[in-house]
Amino acid sequence: MTTKACINKEPQGLGFFERYLTVWILLCIGVGIALGSVAPGVAEFLDGMAIYVNDAPVVSIPIAVCLFFMMYPIMVKIDFAEVVKAGRSVRPVSLTLFVNWAIKPFTMYAISVFFLGTVFLAFIGPEAVDYVKMPLGLDLPLGATHGDGTVVMHDGLKVLEVPLWRSYLAGCILLGIAPCTAMVLVWGFLAQGNDGHTLVMVAINSLAMLFLYGLLGGFLLGVGRLPVPWQGLLLSIGIYVALPLTAGYLSRKWIIATRGEVWFREKFLHLLTPVTIAALLVTLILLFSFKGEVILSNPLTIVWIAVPLFLQTVFIFAMTYGLARLFKLSYADAAPTALIGASNHFEVAIATAVMLFGLSSGAALATVVGVLIEVPVMLLLVKICLRTKHWFPAADATG
Repeated sequence: MTTKACINKEPQGLGFFERYLTVWILLCIGVGIALGSVAPGVAEFLDGMAIYVNDAPVVSIPIAVCLFFMMYPIMVKIDFAEVVKAGRSVRPVSLTLFVNWAIKPFTMYAISVFFLGTVFLAFIGPEAVDYVKMPLGLDLPLGATHGDGTVVMHDGLKVLEVPLWRSYLAGCILLGIAPCTAMVLVWGFLAQGNDGHTLVMVAINSLAMLFLYGLLGGFLLGVGRLPVPWQGLLLSIGIYVALPLTAGYLSRKWIIATRGEVWFREKFLHLLTPVTIAALLVTLILLFSFKGEVILSNPLTIVWIAVPLFLQTVFIFAMTYGLARLFKLSYADAAPTALIGASNHFEVAIATAVMLFGLSSGAALATVVGVLIEVPVMLLLVKICLRTKHWFPAADATG
C-alpha cells in the first residue's frame, strides 16, 4: 500500500529556477568572485554582521537570514501528522533510513579521506592551511593545539590553523550526514516514483536530523582530527533546522485555519517556489566573494573536491538501487529510495559549515561544490532509473 503524501503539493517537475540551477550557480560564482576582487570590503562587512560569543563571530546574520529562507519553504509544506503512516511502507522506509544514517556518512568520510588526503594531496598542497573559527565556547591560548589545528592570530582574530585538505574534508562530512533535500521531490517525480514515499522520507529525515546530525557530525569530525564544536553543532541544528521547522509547522496551521487549505496549496506555496533557490544564490555570492582568490589561483580546487562527492553520490545510488532490487521493492519505491540516498540536504550543510568554520573556510567551499554538482548528477541518475524500470516489479502489494 502506498503512503499518503505528507506535503500538500504535488511536484510538477523542474521549474524555471530549478531547471537552470547549475547555470544560476555558475553565474553566482562569477558574481561572487568579481565582488571579492573588485569590492572585497562589501562581503567582509556583511560577514562582520554577526552574533558574537567570547569575541568570536558565531552566527553571520546575513547568512542566517538567507539560510532561513532556504529552509522555511521546505518545512512549511510538511504535514507531520502523516509521518506516522510511513509504517505502511516498512521496507522502503527502513532501507532509506539505513542507507542515509548507517552507511552514507561513513562512505562519504572514507571516500573523501582517500581522495583529498591521498590521491589529490600533492595538488591541494600538503603544507596548505586554512583558518577556521574557534569552536564555540572554547578559549585556548595562542600556540595550543585542538584536533589537527593550532591556535593562531589571523586578521586580528584568534582562529585555528588546520590543513586545507582537512577543511575540505569537513565540508564533505557535513554533506554526507545531511540526507534528502527539497529537490529530491523533483527527482522522485521525474523518475516516476512513489511520491508518497518521497514525501514521507522528507518529513522523517527532517525529524531525524534534529537528533542524528549533530551526533554523527561531531563523531566524524573528531575521527578526522578536526575540531569538534559540539555547542556549535547543536546551535546550528537549532537555528537552521528546528527554527524553520517550527516556523513552518505553526504558520502552516495558522494559514490553513484562516485562509483554507485550497488557498494554502494554490496561492501561498506558489509564491514560495523561487524563494529557496533565490536565497541559496545570494548565499553563494557571499561564499564565493571570499573564495575567489583561492579559485583563481587554483581553479582545479573545485575538481579535487567534486571527484569524491561525485563518486560518493554514484556509489550510494548504485548500492541502494541494488539493495532495492534484492529486496524486491517495486520500481515506484526503489527509484525514490535510491535518489533520496544519493542526494544531499546542501542547505543545512552550507549553513553548518558557515557557522562552524566560517564563511571563508574550505569547509564552506566544499559544501558549495556539492550544490554545483547536485543537479547534473541527479538528472543523470533519474535517466538511469527510467531506463531500468524493467528490473523491478510494477507493483508491490505488500508495501
